[in-house]
Amino acid sequence: MLRDAWNTHADEWISWARTPGHDSYWRFHRDAFLPLVPSPGRLTLDVGCGEGRLGRDLARIGHRVVGVDSSLTMVSAAVTHADAGGPAVVADAAALPMPDAVADCVVAFMSLQDVDAMEAALAEVARVLFVGGRLVMAITHPLNTAGRFLPGPVEAERPFVVEGSWFERRAIADTCERDGHCMTFHSEHRPLHDYTDALSSAGFVIERIHEVGDSDPNSKWSRLPLFLHLRAVLFAPAPDASNRD
Repeated sequence: MLRDAWNTHADEWISWARTPGHDSYWRFHRDAFLPLVPSPGRLTLDVGCGEGRLGRDLARIGHRVVGVDSSLTMVSAAVTHADAGGPAVVADAAALPMPDAVADCVVAFMSLQDVDAMEAALAEVARVLFVGGRLVMAITHPLNTAGRFLPGPVEAERPFVVEGSWFERRAIADTCERDGHCMTFHSEHRPLHDYTDALSSAGFVIERIHEVGDSDPNSKWSRLPLFLHLRAVLFAPAPDASNRD
């Protein structure tokens, strides 16, 4: 299961994520993602909070944040961070331990591709949001996980090939080493319509989509998207909590 894999690598992830300027959060995400988040309201849930870096940034701009993660190691790191560690709970994203309609914003930053039951998690997000509340999410772009770059003499012009079927969901494990850190990222490739169908079924209407590439023209990712940021509003009433297993 993806949950078990991330728990296994939790210490590696904490080291990777807490090295300033090292992870993609600092280079690609933060300045593009934070403007999508609504103004602070009553409660913002950080689903898949990891070691808590996004939650800390949101708290600095006035959000009352509660983190949720399935890993005890991650949650412990989030709540004990020396720089304004905030409250967080250990829970499965598909079974959030919160009452109905308790939050006006949910962020799921680079977590839904790592959740085993993505559709159930989005239904839970809808349940805990007020109608009119926002979900702001970031995922690895499905094009990124669908293929790979072939060798080529010019980095920015290397051909990209899709391997297997774009439409087939499949597990991915990528081990990366950089600057003395090593991390294995476990996720699942899913076509884009799996996410949009799950959002629609949960009662969301998509407001914004932003595809994130590399602004460096010499990068191979200057031509293709690495990540996808999305904001959606809960349009329909959340499902009846009594129908959950």
